[in-house]
Amino acid sequence: MKITFTGKQDKLTPSQERKLALAFARLSKLLERRGEKGALVILTEERHLRHAEVRVNFYDHALFGKGSAPDQFTAIMDAVEKVEKQAQRMLERKRERKRSASPRKEEALSAAETVEPAPAAGKEKNAKRRAAAEAEEAEPARPARVVRTSSGANGKPMTLEEAMMAMEDGRDYLLYRDADTDRPHILIRRSDGAVDLVEA
Repeated sequence: MKITFTGKQDKLTPSQERKLALAFARLSKLLERRGEKGALVILTEERHLRHAEVRVNFYDHALFGKGSAPDQFTAIMDAVEKVEKQAQRMLERKRERKRSASPRKEEALSAAETVEPAPAAGKEKNAKRRAAAEAEEAEPARPARVVRTSSGANGKPMTLEEAMMAMEDGRDYLLYRDADTDRPHILIRRSDGAVDLVEA
């Protein structure tokens, strides 16, 4: 990058010169993709303040940074930093415009909207399971119902086979007294048709 200074320039220490060279090198790396660019550094002073302006033309845009500080080195560094930030923002906007206006991307999006791939068999089963689980969650849980029974356990004692035959008339549960132990037992029909025996 070609740097031109105008105005009265103070003598800089070797470390300050190195830092300034590094700052302009970073700026050059950002801007010099299509040929060498030129930076104009305008130095002015006003009583106890030193002002520095850095101007660079980039892609038909003028990047401008201004810094003010008690010493000239800090003012120049501030101005270069502002120009660098402007260049980064401009390059980022340019990249975003390229990405959003990419014809390949638009074609891929339109193709994806028109053609939906057929789901694989395994994925289809998982989708059905998820749908069933969501349906169960969506249904509000019904409160449990308490049903009082007549004290059939105090009646005639039964064997397990007799109690099973009594369940065949469509009952969901049966409370009976076991003939051998004389203790109450409960038969409960499950939703799959099997019968559970609960011994008290």
